Amino acid sequence: MLHYIAVLLFGALLTFSYAPFSLWFLTPILLTGLFYRLLLSKSGFKTGFAFGLGWFGAGISWVHVSIADFGGLPLVGSVGLMILLCSFLALYPGLFCFVLKRYCQPRFWPLLAPFIWFLCEFVRSWLFTGFPWLSIGYSQLSGPLSGWMPVLGETGVSVLLIAICSSIALSIKQKTVIPSVALTGVVLISGWALNAVEWVSAKTNSFSIAMVQGNIKQEMRWAPEEEVPTMTKYLKLTKEHWHNELIIWPEAAIPRLESTAESFLHDLDTQAANNDSSLITGIVNYNYDSRQAFNNLITLGKKSPSDTSGQYHYLHANRYDKHHLLPFGEFIPFESWLRELAPIFDLPMSSFTRGDYLQPNLIANGINLAPAICFEIAFPRQIAANLTPETDFIITVSNDAWFGRSHGPDQHLEIAQVRAKEFGLPVLRATNNGITAFIGYDGEVISRLPQFQAGVLSAEIASTSGSTPYRRWGDLPLWILSLIVLAWVWREAAKNKT
Repeated sequence: MLHYIAVLLFGALLTFSYAPFSLWFLTPILLTGLFYRLLLSKSGFKTGFAFGLGWFGAGISWVHVSIADFGGLPLVGSVGLMILLCSFLALYPGLFCFVLKRYCQPRFWPLLAPFIWFLCEFVRSWLFTGFPWLSIGYSQLSGPLSGWMPVLGETGVSVLLIAICSSIALSIKQKTVIPSVALTGVVLISGWALNAVEWVSAKTNSFSIAMVQGNIKQEMRWAPEEEVPTMTKYLKLTKEHWHNELIIWPEAAIPRLESTAESFLHDLDTQAANNDSSLITGIVNYNYDSRQAFNNLITLGKKSPSDTSGQYHYLHANRYDKHHLLPFGEFIPFESWLRELAPIFDLPMSSFTRGDYLQPNLIANGINLAPAICFEIAFPRQIAANLTPETDFIITVSNDAWFGRSHGPDQHLEIAQVRAKEFGLPVLRATNNGITAFIGYDGEVISRLPQFQAGVLSAEIASTSGSTPYRRWGDLPLWILSLIVLAWVWREAAKNKT
């Protein structure tokens, strides 16, 4: 029992390695503890499952805020759903530890563990549309391993962490520390050195961009009587910032269906064009013919600097339909059953249609933007697939009001920072109530607005020239290396049998 309590605590303490705490050095310590306990344990699955319960139970505890405050469930029900969600996510580290303990000789762990982890995390990012939150590489944004992010991505940093920590744990068990110290030193020093490499450079011309944070309370966002006050508030906040080339409103900033907001959108389109500006806003569209709802980003005002008028008409092409829908928030698995159980399964806007995986960049006043709505920013493969040689920025909009004063919005911002560093592109992050921020191509926050305050953030932001290795190759090097390692280990194991 003490063994499982220990690994549960290891997982729970991982929370402090992510934003807003960012104690990056805790991750290798806690993972080493996991591998050491796994070497001593009899059950790999139970060990991994206990670790996962702690990891996700503490790390995504902010989900409980949305369930308890907006889901309409009693405390027992909301806690039960949280336990169910964390138990599901804990299956992945449970599977990882089971496979490692059952089928891999400990002497091969430093080679095999990273790639078994890689495969398990790949499945977590894909199954049931995926939920890759709290991948361990994010915890290293402030540490020396972050130098590897433009080379191998956050996924590759996770692989390096697993290699280091399994090696250290094995060395402690065998009382031979030299190999693990050498491996750790090489990886850390090379990561530190890579941080000094300028993979991309800022272009000489910059764009004036403003992002509006309305700070609309979640319980008011879809109240019919609050539609006009909300739209009026965004217009007032924008009024003094029309001189910017681009203005960004957050996810679903306009609290009406697009088909019922056409008059407002045409006026906004004309106002933006008359001010030589462009505006991007989130809005929900419902197609009455197909009975499909889409979580959209649409572009208003000037499409190119040479335009003399706006571009908007209903269902115009310069838009983005959200692809990765949030389970239970934007689509309901087993919908016909679950909607009858509790109000949380019948929230407003919880039955969207998925947009295409590949979509054109948004073009606003000549600026090309690769979009991601809400937690889509946690899917690097989708972002990479939608980048083009003309892409100037990554734009991500969100409404984190669901998660109150928790650490969820800080984790969300950290994920966006990692995307910027991986791809060598600035990220423009506009949110309803925070954290709205401009993120530089190096992953550093240039400027940000305080949470829970209405305001406008503006800056001159330059795009970049050049490309990072991760933008060019993605996870391909990891897949190739995985096959090489598996082939070599298979060969060595076969030798030992003969």
